[in-house]
Amino acid sequence: MPRKHLRRSRKQILSPQVWRTRLTFWTGALLVGIAATLLAKGSDLAGHYFSLVLAQYPYAPFLITPMGLMVIAWSTHRFFPGAEGSGIPQAIAALQMRDKALRSSVLSMRIAISKGIMIWLGLLSGASIGREGPTVHVAASVTYALSRFARFPYHAIGRGLILAGGAAGLAAAFNTPLAGIIFAIEEMARSFEERTSGTIFTAVIIAGMVALAIHGNYYYFGTVNAQMEPLHTLAAIVACGTVGGLLGGVFSMLLIQGNRRIGPVRGRHPVVIAFLCGLALAVFGWFSSGMTYGTGYEEARRLLEGGESTGWAFPIMKLGATVASYWSGIPGGIFAPSLSVGAGMGAEIARSFPSEAVAAVTLLGMVAYFTGVVQTPITAVVIVMEMTDDQSLLLSLMATALIADGISHFINPRPIYRALADDFLNATHRKSKRAPVQASD
Repeated sequence: MPRKHLRRSRKQILSPQVWRTRLTFWTGALLVGIAATLLAKGSDLAGHYFSLVLAQYPYAPFLITPMGLMVIAWSTHRFFPGAEGSGIPQAIAALQMRDKALRSSVLSMRIAISKGIMIWLGLLSGASIGREGPTVHVAASVTYALSRFARFPYHAIGRGLILAGGAAGLAAAFNTPLAGIIFAIEEMARSFEERTSGTIFTAVIIAGMVALAIHGNYYYFGTVNAQMEPLHTLAAIVACGTVGGLLGGVFSMLLIQGNRRIGPVRGRHPVVIAFLCGLALAVFGWFSSGMTYGTGYEEARRLLEGGESTGWAFPIMKLGATVASYWSGIPGGIFAPSLSVGAGMGAEIARSFPSEAVAAVTLLGMVAYFTGVVQTPITAVVIVMEMTDDQSLLLSLMATALIADGISHFINPRPIYRALADDFLNATHRKSKRAPVQASD
């Protein structure tokens, strides 16, 4: 190494500013792990308490759910604008914002705390929402908010911090470090910059270790033993990939197009829209015997462990409940509900195959529907493998994901998070009296 470069490297290593930057960043990653764990535990408790109320008072959701969503929607609209929705579109939109004040209105500690509280309240009200997407938003907000304590280069603020925070948040939420990295590359950034790779990897490692220290080592859906005969595998791949791509594409289209039409009305009458969506959730919950409330985690786990399929009613109604929850305007993600819908779909398709293939087909269904929704096939495959500690179906999962991705693109050409990020970015610019700007790929 030339002496000039060697002296520069030594200067960078010994620089107080460099170490201040690193310590600030490591602190942010540590806080991400803590925040992700608190959000997970609080969400589980909220869902548990709602289940206790539901078991004691079956009609309670017709009052609790609409009223709860009304309070959350009004609070979000009045006090926490920017905290609504999944959180991933907001993080993607923030990557496109050049105005620091505008970006700070989307990524801040205030948004992070309020988003977490609203997720708890949403699950306590029976909304069909997940915590994983919001965890990405919370994590990106935490890492970005800490940037004021160190003079990060612009590219680190604009891409590295947000990407690293998002990846770390997803990794800590699911206990899937590899999926967090892949998601940051495949969805949140269209190109992977070498200069941010170390930032993302470090964030994922620190946040993941903190979450593991608190949670302990676990698999999100447990250990699954999924084996199939080759001919059955081929048939299941085609069936799950086709149905998952169709349903996932339709779900994405409903969320995007419906949100664009309901959004202006919701902006003027947030409480009314939330009440109607809450009422729809109560109806779905009543006809599904309470299975459509919450994240859907328990339903998916039960199906993976060999539980009997309840027919097509569950995945279809869970899909509808998730759409209603998103249209209401409350904070809430779609990751966990989508995996639940995919599990229900896969378990129903598995009826056409031998009993020993039920778990395998259920996994294929989860990957297919999840891919159909978010159109990130690599993330879908990796996240399901890491959540279930099973690699025996790798090639089958990949093939299923590719089929689902292709079919979903025919129905919904633009990926859901990109489309929602565009809509959020344009709405934010309109509110700030700036000209709308299209988010670039």
